[in-house]
Amino acid sequence: MANTVHIDVVSAEASIFSGEAEFVVAPASAGEVGIYPNHAPMITTIKAGALRIKQASAAEETLIFVSGGILEVQPGVITVLADTAIRGQDLDEAKAIAAKSAAEEVIKNRTSDMDYAKAQAELADAAAQIQAIQRLRKPTH
Repeated sequence: MANTVHIDVVSAEASIFSGEAEFVVAPASAGEVGIYPNHAPMITTIKAGALRIKQASAAEETLIFVSGGILEVQPGVITVLADTAIRGQDLDEAKAIAAKSAAEEVIKNRTSDMDYAKAQAELADAAAQIQAIQRLRKPTH
């Protein structure tokens, strides 16, 4: 039996994932962080990006797009409290590209600082979604 850690991924809307994992890679604010069973306890913010979960029972990694939130690692359990979380197979590339274009247009035609800040956040979110979709398409090692 493989050495595993329990992981729960929850968004404001629903529980997205709950299960056992051999390892998890999360988009922490300071850079990607890899977590294996028996990892030291920690808590950090996460940014928009791909949360990758390697389940013992699956050949492929499970990919979940998160738009930000909190990652907590405790002995035997990892909890991801995401602002927004979307399963990899549910990501819509056309929608993400359209959102990226719209945000770029708002930035280009800036009318106020508030619009600009919101557009920057939307641009970062859309770019991270597109990157997650591309990562999902690439075969893993």
